Amino acid sequence: MAMHRFRHRLRRGPAESGKNTKIMTNYKVYILKSLNFNRYYMGHSADIEKRLTEHNKGKVRSTKAYRPWKIIYFELKSNKKEAYAREMQIKSYKHGEAFEKLINGGVA
Repeated sequence: MAMHRFRHRLRRGPAESGKNTKIMTNYKVYILKSLNFNRYYMGHSADIEKRLTEHNKGKVRSTKAYRPWKIIYFELKSNKKEAYAREMQIKSYKHGEAFEKLINGGVA
């Protein structure tokens, strides 16, 4: 008697609504400034308020010693990849003229 092996195939189809849907999350690239020190921190997050709270509660090792922080600049990006790329670009400014222009309301 031959044994048959059945392979179950996971069916991947459209979402329940009948359309392929993707939840869009805007990411924010942000710059924080320490209120007690002349320090800046750049990052990106989908939830900027939650992230600021984490910085101010000391949950982020690199910012813990310079608390409290305030958001001085942010911009929206449509996805995490774009947000990360922009964060790296801002960090590359090394507090130079482009960085100063950005935090003082100009475009860099």
